[in-house]
Amino acid sequence: MGVILDIRGLKVFYGIHEAVCGVDMEINEGEITAVIGSNGAGKTTIINAISGMVPRQGEIRYSGAPLPAQANRVVRQGVVQVPEGRKIFAGLTVEENLTAGAYTVKNRKEIERLLQEQYEMFPRLKERRRQDAGTLSGGEQQMLAICRGLMAKPKVLMLDEPSLGLAPVVVNEVFHNIQRICQEGITVILVEQNAKKSLSICDRAYVIETGRVVISGTGGEMLENPEVASAYLGTARDQ
Repeated sequence: MGVILDIRGLKVFYGIHEAVCGVDMEINEGEITAVIGSNGAGKTTIINAISGMVPRQGEIRYSGAPLPAQANRVVRQGVVQVPEGRKIFAGLTVEENLTAGAYTVKNRKEIERLLQEQYEMFPRLKERRRQDAGTLSGGEQQMLAICRGLMAKPKVLMLDEPSLGLAPVVVNEVFHNIQRICQEGITVILVEQNAKKSLSICDRAYVIETGRVVISGTGGEMLENPEVASAYLGTARDQ
């Protein structure tokens, strides 16, 4: 296993404001890479740039080849983002939400297989598959959002604040399931403010401040780093 995403000199501008300032990152295949930092640091903008959701400068190579800049082509390449705030489709059933995530999959039998995979991973979604997704609990909606992303058959799954607004016991379940997804062979990029939880499960981590990488290392190294501990671990949720 090697580098699946190689990011060099990534820049993103909002008008004249430089939100991401020449970021270099290496995302290793089959690992969880955490991206931590305070609100407004540029974490979400980085994955939005990878996804093709915002214009970018610099180079992103995916499995050695340039990653397209168009969002639909990025998804078809196997790089899928689960956005902050879940953004499930209220008014549609759980199963309709999941099927919507498989819009790049044309084979009906393959869609059925993918649905069964999600139901095996999250039995509660199977129990509620005919239920309006808008009536699910926050934790169930987050599971649904993750599974909807998995329906696109990603090789790289980018999760933006998956624990936001969830009770501590549900947060533990979400992080456990992120580990399970990685164990299935899917590379995970985890953007989180809950630094302690993120660092405890990731293989590698990057700290972002004002659009720049200021510290990087393994999860274990970051947990022991006094600068990281002082800035992020003392105030992370669910200590």
